[in-house]
Amino acid sequence: MEFQTIPVLRIFDVEKANEFYLEFLGMTLDWEHRFEKGAPIYMQVSKGNLVLHLSEHSGDCTPGGKVFLNVSDFDSLFKEITSRKYKYNKPSVELAPWGSRTFTVIDPCSNKLLFNELSNT
Repeated sequence: MEFQTIPVLRIFDVEKANEFYLEFLGMTLDWEHRFEKGAPIYMQVSKGNLVLHLSEHSGDCTPGGKVFLNVSDFDSLFKEITSRKYKYNKPSVELAPWGSRTFTVIDPCSNKLLFNELSNT
């Protein structure tokens, strides 16, 4: 039996979400859905096997969530993300209490993505 977890994060502004997830994080917009013109958007973004759903629908989730992401090529990802100009986030590598290196980015709706270096042991 296989499972895939897809976090749903609340967004309030599609343009700011696209700037953050597509331009800053380098994710791909897979699809988007609105029930009708002017209705809230629900969309999927991805990067490799990381998949996130972003929703403007008020009942889907609470703003300000946090997603913990294990990353196998931590240094490459950090270098890629920090090479892009984005005035609202300047992540830095920190040593977590559990001994891993981490960095956190915060999207325009206060959702946090914590990238954790996957241990080789």
